[in-house]
Amino acid sequence: MLEDNERAERYLDLTGLDADTLRGGLNDPTVLASVFDFLANHEPDLIRAAEALAVTPEELIAARQELAS
Repeated sequence: MLEDNERAERYLDLTGLDADTLRGGLNDPTVLASVFDFLANHEPDLIRAAEALAVTPEELIAARQELAS
């Protein structure tokens, strides 16, 4: 999320979080859900994040759905 400055700035602006809070919240289901939702709502970000993580966009969406259950 934070490797791409433009994407990171948009996410942090939309959520009101700062980079340290995001990093510290990586075990918080609410923070994780907000990251997945952010990516899912902008396909180019979803695709780039999936590529960076060496997964498919569908796997990221599935991870979000699993987190919600």
